Amino acid sequence: MAYTKATMKAVDKYVRNNYDSFLVRVPKGRKATVEAAAKKRGESVNGMVNGLLRGVAGLTEYEWKRNGDGMEG
Repeated sequence: MAYTKATMKAVDKYVRNNYDSFLVRVPKGRKATVEAAAKKRGESVNGMVNGLLRGVAGLTEYEWKRNGDGMEG
């Protein structure tokens, strides 16, 4: 499926409006380790990291996915 510029623009806008992002740095050579761990769990790296962060924050999946209203760090 070929994406048009309009489709890519719409996806970019959706992501900007619905997600925050940050860079995670791991020691050199550990990227493959993290990718393998995610694959073993049947998840993407992003999904695995989100699940781990959600667990540490003590939030349900619903709470994690909803807008951070009242959730100050």
